[in-house]
Amino acid sequence: MIDAEGFRANVGIILVNDAGRVFWGRRVGQNAWQFPQGGIKHHESPQQALFRELHEEIGLTRGDVEILGVTRDWLRYLIPRRYLRRDRPPCIGQKQRWYLLRLTAGEERIRLDADDTPEFDAWRWVDYWTPLTQIVTFKREVYRLALEELAGCLPQQRSPQPLPQRA
Repeated sequence: MIDAEGFRANVGIILVNDAGRVFWGRRVGQNAWQFPQGGIKHHESPQQALFRELHEEIGLTRGDVEILGVTRDWLRYLIPRRYLRRDRPPCIGQKQRWYLLRLTAGEERIRLDADDTPEFDAWRWVDYWTPLTQIVTFKREVYRLALEELAGCLPQQRSPQPLPQRA
C-alpha cells in the first residue's frame, strides 16, 4: 500500500526476550541484519499486518507474544535511489509503525522457515541498542527513533541503559 507521497505502509517488529535482548535476523543470502518488518496490505490494519509478518518471517503467532508498545506516529525513511524498484508503482520510501513485543513462548517456537520464501537464514539475541550500530545507514534514524520511544515500554527491570549521547 503506497500513499500519495510515495511511502509504502509497513510494520516493524522489535521482539524482546525476558533478558531484555532483542531478536536480530540475518537476511537470506546476505550479511545484512535487521528487525522483522513488512508491508501492510490494502485490506489490513497495522496490527493485522504485524501478526501476519510475525508468522511469515519468524513463525510466531499472536499467542506467542505480548504487545508492550507501538510508536505513536509513522516513522519514515527514504530508500536510496540505487535500491528503488522500477517495476511497481513509484515508492520513494517506507512509513512504519513499530511494535515492541515480548516473547512469552519458548524461543524454540521461532522458525525461519514458516513461509515459502524465508526472509532470514539466521538469528540471534542482541543487546537492545546493538541494532543501531549494525543496521544499514539509511534505516538507522528510524531504528533510533523506534528504539528510543519504545524503550519506556519495557518492564523496569528489563529497561536498557540509556542510549549513549552522540558527539
